[in-house]
Amino acid sequence: MSTVAIPEWTPLGILPPMDSQNPTAPQRSPYSISMLDLVMRFATSPARHQILSGFVHYRAALHAIGLVSGMQWLDGSFMEHIELLEQRAPRDIDVVTFLHSPPGFAPGPDNTSVLDHDEAKTRFHVDSYFVELDKLPARTIVALSTYWYSLWSHRRNATWKGFLQVDLEPATDLLARQWLDRYDSLHP
Repeated sequence: MSTVAIPEWTPLGILPPMDSQNPTAPQRSPYSISMLDLVMRFATSPARHQILSGFVHYRAALHAIGLVSGMQWLDGSFMEHIELLEQRAPRDIDVVTFLHSPPGFAPGPDNTSVLDHDEAKTRFHVDSYFVELDKLPARTIVALSTYWYSLWSHRRNATWKGFLQVDLEPATDLLARQWLDRYDSLHP
């Protein structure tokens, strides 16, 4: 997995959509990062820490039912300096998961709550959406990717902004969880 550094928020309180000094460079939104990069950068307040802990647990629940291949786009007020922009804490993290289902994927009823939008939002602070890469025609995948990119690359006031991408595979999730646990012990 190749990752890039998460750019700093612009003076507008958003992630830049691209490098304005090199606008054709491939390092652009969505910025591919690791889970460890995510928690190290954004666990800056109790509310953000709680959301990140929920997101790490959400990913563990997906992994537990066999969903480990794909990527997730991360956005919403969590990816903005919402504390400055709207004088409030973020409430959740918006996540669209582009996934490959394993062969014969059929989670039991006890394991499907993680796939339910409302349950994920309540239990994990994740506003979740899915694009199943193996079950959809290529045209539909392109249309859904375009939809999510166009929706998430702008604030509601039409300001162009960036967002992040993490691999679904759990390579750095344990390190992210350990980092959050250390944060807990230092910020009781």
